[in-house]
Amino acid sequence: MVIQAGTVIDEYLQAMEEVGRGLPRAEIRRAVDVLYVCWRRGGVVFAAGNGGSASTATHLACDLAKATIVPGRQRLKTVSLADNIPLNSAWTNDSGFASVFAEQLEPWLTEKDVLVALSVHGGSEEGDAGPWSQNLPRAVALARQRGARVIGLSGFGGGALARSADVCIVVPIDTESLGTLLVESWHVAVHHLLCVALRERIEEAG
Repeated sequence: MVIQAGTVIDEYLQAMEEVGRGLPRAEIRRAVDVLYVCWRRGGVVFAAGNGGSASTATHLACDLAKATIVPGRQRLKTVSLADNIPLNSAWTNDSGFASVFAEQLEPWLTEKDVLVALSVHGGSEEGDAGPWSQNLPRAVALARQRGARVIGLSGFGGGALARSADVCIVVPIDTESLGTLLVESWHVAVHHLLCVALRERIEEAG
């Protein structure tokens, strides 16, 4: 996708619209089902991501806790694993950055819980520091061991998350220069949609 000078606003908004038409509706519905079962069982939704996806993980945990409240019904328990900076830095210092999410989950994660892992590339590429987002595969592996469910939000074909998550919502774009920005933008929109749809399910619950 080539961006022409003076047209970036139109190009961006047009790209957002085009990408949105290709979002996997069935996977979004499946993700809502997984979150609903977690709510019914009294489980916890843990959210994790790196960089911009870390901020989305925090935003998602906030909205799942607040925007899904239905008066008279139990509330959904949520935690963002990106938020405890001292703990993240302690695990990074002692055991490497790949440990930060799995080690936080170690004393808490049960079969009632859900891990939402967010990554633009799904951990599928390598950069100066080696393979991207290796803290996410470790967390997913622990979730598998404990019987917890995993929801992935990714793009660029889904990467490792598309292969390992129970449900993976892959934003359908795999090119730059806007690709990363569009994936991150749609992850926020999708997480809002998940909250709206989940609240509706909770309202309808018998």
